[in-house]
Order: sequence, then C-alpha cells, then structure tokens
Amino acid sequence: MLDTNLKGQLGAYLQRITQPVYIVASLDDTPASADMRELLKDIAEASPLMKVSETTGGPHRTPSFSVNRPGENHGPRFAGLPMGHEFTSLVLALLQVGGYPPKVEQSILDQIKALDGDFEFEVYVSLTCHNCPDVVQALNLMAIQNPRIKTTMIEGGAFPEEIQEREIMGVPTVFLNGTMFGNGRLGLEEILAKIDTSGAEREARKIAAKEPFDVLIVGGGPAGAAAAVYAARKGIRTGVASERFGGQVLDTLGIENFISVKETEGPRFAVALEEHVRSYEVDIMNLQRAKALVPGELIEVQLESGASLKARTVIISTGARWRNINVPGEHEFKNKGVAYCPHCDGPLFKGKRVAVIGGGNSGVEAAIDLAGLVAHVTVLEFDTKLRADEVLQRKLRSLPNVTVLTNAQTTEITGDQKVNGLVWKDRASGATQRVELEGVFVQIGLVPNTEWLKGTMELSKFGEIVIGPRGETSVPGVFAAGDCTTVPFKQIIIAAGDGAKAALGAFDHLIRQ
Repeated sequence: MLDTNLKGQLGAYLQRITQPVYIVASLDDTPASADMRELLKDIAEASPLMKVSETTGGPHRTPSFSVNRPGENHGPRFAGLPMGHEFTSLVLALLQVGGYPPKVEQSILDQIKALDGDFEFEVYVSLTCHNCPDVVQALNLMAIQNPRIKTTMIEGGAFPEEIQEREIMGVPTVFLNGTMFGNGRLGLEEILAKIDTSGAEREARKIAAKEPFDVLIVGGGPAGAAAAVYAARKGIRTGVASERFGGQVLDTLGIENFISVKETEGPRFAVALEEHVRSYEVDIMNLQRAKALVPGELIEVQLESGASLKARTVIISTGARWRNINVPGEHEFKNKGVAYCPHCDGPLFKGKRVAVIGGGNSGVEAAIDLAGLVAHVTVLEFDTKLRADEVLQRKLRSLPNVTVLTNAQTTEITGDQKVNGLVWKDRASGATQRVELEGVFVQIGLVPNTEWLKGTMELSKFGEIVIGPRGETSVPGVFAAGDCTTVPFKQIIIAAGDGAKAALGAFDHLIRQ
C-alpha cells in the first residue's frame, strides 16, 4: 500500500512513540478491506509498538479501524483509507495515542478534558480536500484527550450511500450526535467554542483584562503574521487578534510563487506562519472578530465577543473573502450544490454536471481541475472574453467536456432540496437560458473584510482601506496591510511585504510620539 518513501517516513515518525498503540480493524472480504489490511500491515511493520487486530461484523462501518491506547476503545476511527491529505491525520493520531505530546497549549487540553457530556462526531471528507485534515486532526485530538468524545473520519468515496442519504455536497461536513454540526474548515478552538460556551465567555473576560499593546494587529494572514514578527523584533508589546490565524491562505491549495519556497500548500504555509510568530513574544488571540474601531490617544478595537482591546498603534490586516454572486439560490443552496472550493468539493460531483462562474485564473483553473472528475463543466464569464492567462485558456479549450459561455450573466441558481440548474442571461441579446446541472462553483474574486470600518476611515469605492507609502491610513496611529487595502496586486508575497512595512511604519510613529 505505502511506497518505499512513505514507509521510511512513517517509520521515522513512529520512533517518537513511547507506549503501545492498538489498532482494531473492522474488515471483510471486499477489495476496499484488502487495501486497508495492506495499509495496516505496513503500519504494524513500521514500529514494534504497533499492534493490529481484526474483527468482522459489529456496529462499525466496514472497512474502518480505530487507534487506541491499551485497555481503551474510544480512540479516533478512520472509515475508508486515510490517504492523500488525510495521511497526516493518521500519523498524528498514531503519535498522540502513542504518547507523543500534541503541539497545543495546556489550557486548551485542560478545557477538552473538562468537557462535560457525551460527544460523538462524524466528519465526512474527500482525500483531495486540504481543509478537511484540520477538522479531522482537531476531533482526533479531542477524542484522545477525553474518553467521552468519539470521532470518525468518513472518506466519502468509500461510503457514497451515506453521502447521498445525508445529502452531503461539501466537505468537510461534521455531524455531532447524529445532527449537523458544521460545514467547512473548523479549527480546534472553533469546535471548542461551539460546544463549550462558557469557555468563550472566559476567554472574552481574559481578553478584556489585557493591558494596552504598543501595536495591535487585527488579522492573522500573511500580512498580519509579517507585521507581528517585525513588531516583536523591535521589542515592543505586540498582540494579534485574529478570527482564524492564516486567513485566506487556509483556503489556498497550491502556492508556487512565494520566492524561496518552490511549492507548498496553503494550510502548511499557514502553520509555518503561526509557528514563526509564536517564536517571538506575541500575544495571539484567536477566534476574535473585530466589530468597531474607536480612534483616540489609545486606540480601541471592539470585538464581537463583547471584549475590547486598546493599543498605541493598530495595524489592520483583515484580508478578503470570496465574493458572492448574490443571486437567488446562492445562499439557499450553499453546501447543497453551491461551492467555492473545487479542490475540496470536486470529488463529490464525480460523474455529474457542474458550472464554474468566473473566467479569471481561479475560474479557469477550477474548470480544468473539475473536468477530470465530472461529466461536464460549463464556464460562465460576465465579460465578453475570458480573463485568465492564455496558457490556462489553451488547456481549457483542449478539454472535450467543457463549454464556455461569455457575456453571460448568472441570474438564478435553481433547486429543490439541492441544486438542479442555473439560469443565465445573454447580455448581448437579453435572452435567458437554463442549464441543468448538479453543482455550481463560484470563482469571481474577492471582497475586503472592512465593513466594520465604514465611517471610521477613508475607504475606496470597493471598500478597500486607502493607505500611504508606509501603510498609514487616514486615522493617526492606524496602519493597514494586505488584501484589505488599496494595494493593486493581491498576492501572498506582497501582503507579507506590506505587513512588514506597516509594522515599521507603526514603530516609526511610536518613537516619534
């Protein structure tokens, strides 16, 4: 099952475990079970502390296996092969069950252990989804720390009947005790906040009690991370309030243009950003969404949690988010056929008909990827021609199962319980047409996360923060960087550079005060 390279890596990782790990597999005579049996054989051979046993029948999905400590049976379960992006989730589960400590703050581990209640999670994934491992790994860690928490990763391709029965059209999708719990990326702290509301209240009180910062950074993407590193290196009191550290990078699959890093993936890059920031004395406050900015000698940032933070200078790096098309049906059928991540959700539409709205690089790349999975792709571009790079357009034109519609305005996404079609208008003739399909992928660019700043500082007509050469805004002491600003090119490397520049601008402002 595992090639020589993966076997070597697995063996090296498993040298870190200090106690036996018992893997109990539910298998039968199907080819899928044979593949899992081969995978577990490779795992058992990788460490003498690995013990594998098999059962037939029983209450568990087949094929599946659980990872347990001796004498326990509540460890993380994997239904279907945890390969692709989920192989890392498997390795981490083996390490943590085997005694290797997780890289999580002790206060978070204590909160997990103190949870009062019985929680059974099921998380549906696809092996090409780069957002899914975060959810799987968070739930696995919780199950390892608390015997009243159980979790199962379910690979959708191995259990298509469940995907159809539960009408799952986007991954990751999480059920808690049989009821829908959440869609999309969820980090450990986000999951805890949803099931332990008292924890969120405690965190808000703790934040409200903090002393003023020299520089407070709002947003934890590449711009915010760079600003934090540069500010901390100046020896000033630095804080980061972030809704989710990593920002939009977490939703990016391939990164191949960050100079000196030949290629990486967004989630891996986001982890590296946070590790770099945490190597300095930076106070990181996650799951904190800004609500308002109050200028003054000490600038106040009010948070949705009810807490507020004060600082002598503030750097805003709240980034941007996917733009919605805002037509009837988009909101109603989100995760029921309307999707925004072709890499994550594409496998769920295998053999079906889909549309991609948007003819820029993102849209055309999505159409190319989807064409290898689905029956047919229809690309709709509002402009009179595609805007993607020519090399991408040539590839798109070479695909036999792609139709391109230009000068096409999407007017409605139709459906019953899930998407069944799309209505579009020919902008030249005014005629409307309907395309029958099962999925719609929206790829029409970004909108800045600056609604909370309206009326406080100068914004462009697109809602971007207007900045000067040092990242300064129209409010004294407030700087901004990254995709939320008027910087003309929205790129990771540019955002990081602008974050560094804004931090230096803020430091210069402080010393001049």
